[in-house]
Parts: sequence; structure tokens; C-alpha cells
Amino acid sequence: MGKQNIAVTVDAVIFYRKADVLNVLLIQRKNEPFRDQWALPGGFLEENETMVEGAIRELEEETGLKLEKLQQVGAFGTPGRDPRGRTISIAFVGLIVTEAKVKASDDAVDAKWFKMNDLPDLAFDHCKIISEANSLL
Repeated sequence: MGKQNIAVTVDAVIFYRKADVLNVLLIQRKNEPFRDQWALPGGFLEENETMVEGAIRELEEETGLKLEKLQQVGAFGTPGRDPRGRTISIAFVGLIVTEAKVKASDDAVDAKWFKMNDLPDLAFDHCKIISEANSLL
């Protein structure tokens, strides 16, 4: 059996609630796969960081939002979820109390808040990840 390289990514699901409407932070992807599609802030885990450190770093790099604490949601690794190859994503959730200003950078073309009941089509399996994170609130 051949050796298979499996990549590990981290995703951050950041919510804020305004007048009983739940909002989630998304970025518009700059690169393939799913270029120009909306997705959760996230990316590949670096060798010498913990999973939560990776999620916090990617969130800040792509949106400018700096959080100190996130809670792990779970692992998402269905084969085929990423067209680049076998990728397992560890997702984290955070809840902030006010809408934070966000600014896209790094691998993101845009970053903005979306109402949970009005999400665009999402890249990868991010709809499933958001749903699981929401169930933890």
C-alpha cells in the first residue's frame, strides 16, 4: 500500500449575535480551489503550532480579527472534501459580543459578516462545519 500524505487544516467559525440574529464571519477565497467563493477563515496548520494557535493565526491573517480563545468543534475529514487531496480540518468556534470590523488580507479577497439565515454557497464542507459549530452555542 502506497504512502498517502494527509494535510491538516484549521478553520475558525466566529459568530456574533445582534438583536437575536446570529451572524457568521466568512472570507472570499483569493486562490483555487473554490476561488472567489465564500469560506470560513482558515488554512494549513504549521509544523510548530498547536491546532488552536493555527486557527487563531489564520483568523487574524485573513480577517484582521484577533481572538485569544477558541473552542474546538471537531474534525472534518470526509474523503473528497478538498479537491487538492486528502485534508482533515480541525474546526474551532468563537462567539464575540459585538460586530468586529474585519479587513481581508493574505489568502482572502474580502471578509464580511453574513446572517446565518442568508449564507452564500460555501466552499468545501463549510456549511456542515458552521452547522456543527452553531449546535454548540
